[in-house]
Amino acid sequence: MSGFSPDWLALREPADHAARNPQVLAAVGSTFSERQSLSIIDLGSGAGSNLRGSYSVLPARQHWTLVDADSRLLSVARRKLAEWADEAQEQGEELVLRKDDKALTVDFRQADLTKELEWVLGWQPDLVTAAALFDLASARWLERFVASLVSMRLPLYTVLTYDGRESWEPAYPDDQRMLAAFHHHQHGDKGFGPAAGPEATEALAQAFRKAGCAVTVGESPWQLGAAQSDLIRELAAGVASAVGETGHVAPDAVANWLEARRSAASVRIGHQDLWARPV
Repeated sequence: MSGFSPDWLALREPADHAARNPQVLAAVGSTFSERQSLSIIDLGSGAGSNLRGSYSVLPARQHWTLVDADSRLLSVARRKLAEWADEAQEQGEELVLRKDDKALTVDFRQADLTKELEWVLGWQPDLVTAAALFDLASARWLERFVASLVSMRLPLYTVLTYDGRESWEPAYPDDQRMLAAFHHHQHGDKGFGPAAGPEATEALAQAFRKAGCAVTVGESPWQLGAAQSDLIRELAAGVASAVGETGHVAPDAVANWLEARRSAASVRIGHQDLWARPV
């Protein structure tokens, strides 16, 4: 899959955590409320944001395995988690943390999920998680992924999958043309084959329901305003760059849209969270 810069991941983390659907998160926590310990595999873990956003509702003792194709991001995750924790200690390859009333042990594994998915899931965690990942994956890969989870009876909690809905204020004449071109780019190959893009959550939900799993889906939109002006500027630049690669909008029109959107008053970007579990 395509890599992301540590700076971009750090910039978006507060918005990600604020957007996370509280009802879906609470449902995950409730499922494991009687457990004293839990093992979790986080796919496409980046710099560890999903651990920081999920740990508080999970049992007192947690063992996380962060999996990413990018060794640089795994190194950043180790450093950021050590800084974030109340206490941190290296124990061989593991990082042992204390945060609030939780004890967390964290492993870091580099893996290519297009080739090594079944090997990773074969570690048999209690829970599989991911954030902002599955819109990058192909429909075929998602089918394979769900089939693997179902065969191993593994639950999935995933957050912040892009759903294609955007609202920039104030309105600009080329908004819809830019969004259509951006969606075309979203369906390009991000390393897993032609990406499911905004249809990813529905594809996951349908596959899980067909397999007889219980599925909960909730909205988790970014709501960005003046306090997130840096993120708005970077988001606009990213959209403009992606649209420019498609050739669907003239370069001068892309540049004009970007100039207007760098200073947008507010932006709403739609995402979906999903909780699926065997019954």
